[in-house]
Amino acid sequence: MTKIAFVFPGQGSQKVGMGTELVENHEQSKQFFTNADRVLGFSLSELIEEGPQEELTVTYNAQPALLTVGAMIASRLKGEGIQPDYTAGHSLGEYTALVASGVLTFEEGVLAVHKRGLYMNEAVPAGVGAMAAILGLDAETVSEITNKITESGDAVQPANLNCPGQIVISGTKTGVENACHELKEAGARRVIPLDVSGPFHSSLMKPAAEKLKATLDEITMQDATPPIIANVNAEIVEDSNQLKDLLVEQLYSPVRWEDSVRTMLDNGVTHFIECGPGKVLSGLIKKIDRKATVLSVYDEKSLAEVLEASKGWSE
Repeated sequence: MTKIAFVFPGQGSQKVGMGTELVENHEQSKQFFTNADRVLGFSLSELIEEGPQEELTVTYNAQPALLTVGAMIASRLKGEGIQPDYTAGHSLGEYTALVASGVLTFEEGVLAVHKRGLYMNEAVPAGVGAMAAILGLDAETVSEITNKITESGDAVQPANLNCPGQIVISGTKTGVENACHELKEAGARRVIPLDVSGPFHSSLMKPAAEKLKATLDEITMQDATPPIIANVNAEIVEDSNQLKDLLVEQLYSPVRWEDSVRTMLDNGVTHFIECGPGKVLSGLIKKIDRKATVLSVYDEKSLAEVLEASKGWSE
């Protein structure tokens, strides 16, 4: 039996021109861009279509831009008769999953993540925080070393548990630098500093989480249909109140992506469809389970390929 999960990428996947081919000749898809511009009060669509990339990458622009494209693609797939059994997203992508599962309207989602980006940007001044990818070490070793450095006064912690052998750490610039040095000595194959605007998913984001809670409290969320696999606990969640609490916690907690994918696999998911630019999540899912069927939709050609493949999927 075919079970489908829609998965949505986070920051870093954005690129100028993403999704524009899909809206050119499809009025319903174009409406997502139009509605985003109206709700935000500036031309997000122009930024997506024309750039510049540096401006699109700023966190309070990248977040609504990725949500707009991902939600539009999910809507297009549903319109073609492909319905997900679960949704999940990586960090910011979790909000796109909330829209796809009916927890938030598109308009609520795009405004919430724009504000989320502003709060994250305000929480830590540029240059104070940092993130780095650690390759080739297990989560236990990474946690031991980051805990030790945090206790010495420089906050750093695991931020993304992406797949076997790939963990991202986040914290103060000094904390991350010290952790990278010690993790290399502990046997990390590679340590890669990330070009990001803040220490996401670290305790330094708690001030942003307080502001985000106030914003989310203004929204009446619906229960998730289909269910969502949440970043914070990698569990199936439907209850809107629980989802709201987890979204606040998500800002300063690790994204448990590997565990989230395993939860979906354990619950019978046979096909993952990545909705959005790039293939970052597709690559991670393949590293978690080489046998998983992973597809991605980002333009007309990839959409046509998924629609063709879906003809062979059993109910």
